[in-house]
Formats: sequence, structure tokens, C-alpha cells
Amino acid sequence: MKFPDWLTYIQQRTETILQTVLPAANVAPTKLHGAMRYAVLNGGKRVRALLAHGAGGFTHARPEQLDRAACAVELIHAYSLIHDDLPCMDDDKLRRGKPAVHVEYDEATALIAGDALQALAFQVLAEFPVSSTTSGQIEVIRLLAQAVGSHGMAGGQAIDIDSAGLEMTREELESMHVRKTGALIRAAVLIGARAGEGGTEDRRRRLDLYAKRIGLLYQVVDDILDAASDTATLGKTAGKDASHGKPTYVSLLGLAEARRFAEELLTEATDALTPLGERADRLRELADFIAHRAS
Repeated sequence: MKFPDWLTYIQQRTETILQTVLPAANVAPTKLHGAMRYAVLNGGKRVRALLAHGAGGFTHARPEQLDRAACAVELIHAYSLIHDDLPCMDDDKLRRGKPAVHVEYDEATALIAGDALQALAFQVLAEFPVSSTTSGQIEVIRLLAQAVGSHGMAGGQAIDIDSAGLEMTREELESMHVRKTGALIRAAVLIGARAGEGGTEDRRRRLDLYAKRIGLLYQVVDDILDAASDTATLGKTAGKDASHGKPTYVSLLGLAEARRFAEELLTEATDALTPLGERADRLRELADFIAHRAS
């Protein structure tokens, strides 16, 4: 299957499984369930789901197992976006080209919907195992929990909030984004790979290096798009970081250097896959897709 066709196929497959695992909007509490479905469905490129499937395809995982891995990481991602947009966080009124959840519903419902989506992600992993072994399934749950917690997304968000109006070094900025954005992207790759064959230590190390570079690449490109694109193209408020005085790769390095850094990260990610042969082609294609996306 050619990459664009595979991309569409996995996106549609993920949408279908998400529709299935989310509570129906007519089941009580209907407002909460409606908000959960509003936040998750019909939006986004499903990059994390694509990475889970790409890594799992490399390790010969079964598609049904990868569906659950993809579903879990997308539910976590949706929860993080709901909370990111809240007035006490980034205070953004637009997400994926439509009103943010707290605007469409209200702040309390948005907060609870995010909490419920996080819980649902772990319920999915508990009810539909991703790994064929108990130890493997525990590792999958650990990887996702670590990506969400204080050493992952939550910690990165805390650093981000405290950094507004401050200058950060390149190392400090990278440390923040390794947590806030990179941790879940890394988890998507590692969880997808864990669903299949274990492989050698060298292979696991190379997949981890790829995942780390891709996670940072995603954020660098996001900073570039925030500075260089408009709101209609992004589906969210353009220039938001600059207006909030938040340090970004563009504010730190300049637009041209940030673009060079993105290409450098892309090269490092694909170089990590070189010894893995043609089986890693999907992951190479996904790296290029992330690096050159338009929104």
C-alpha cells in the first residue's frame, strides 16, 4: 500500500475504533459524553496513532492490538488538548478549526471530559491487551503512564506555564518539550513496537532514538507553523505562543535556524533506522510527513 493510501486507511481505522470505545452521546451523563466525543472525533491527523501502527508494523504486531494502542494514545492526546486550551492554561478558544471544548460546553465540563478521557485510555489497555504477555502489557501501561505524568506531559506543561515571559536556553527548551510533546509521541512508537516481536537490544535502542528525535521534531515544526502560518490553516490560534511571551524554537533560534534544526532532527531520526532495512520504511515516511506537514 502506498504511503498516502496507508495514511488514510489508518486514520479512518482509528476513527472507527475511537467511535466504538467512546461512550455514546445519549448515555448519561450525556453532556460529559457529548464533550468527550466532541473533543476526540473528526479532527486531527492521528499522528500518534500512525506512529503506533508504523512501529507495530515493523515488529509484526497484529492490527487488532495496534488499534488499541493507537486508541489509547489518541485518547490521551485529546485529553491533553482539552486541558491545554483551558483559560488557566493556554486560554485558547479554537482547536482543530472549531471552538475549544470549554467554549462549546463550559470549563467544568471540559476539565471533567479531559479527566474521563485519560481514564478511558487506561481502561482500553486493561480490557483489550496490546501485548501477548502479562509482563509486556504491564510495560505498555507503564510507558503510557510515564508519558502522561510529572516526568512527561504534566511536567512539561508545568515548566511551560512557569516559563512565560522568561528566557530559556536551548537545553532548557528541549528539556521542556521532551516532556510536554515528545513523551507521548515516544510512547506511541514504543507501545506500538512492544505489541509485536521483542527483537534485539540494538533494535529497541534505535527505535527509541527515532522516537525521541521525532518527538522533538514535531514540536520544532509546531513552533515554525505557529510563527509562519495563519489561524485558518492551523485550525488553532496562530501566533499564540509569541503573544503569551512563551519561549519557542523560533524565538530562540530564529525562523531560518529553526527550519535547519528541524531538518537536522529529521536526518537523525531516519539515520537511526538505517540498519533496520526496508521494514522500517513506514517509520521513515512518517518522519518526513511530520517534518513537512502544513498544519
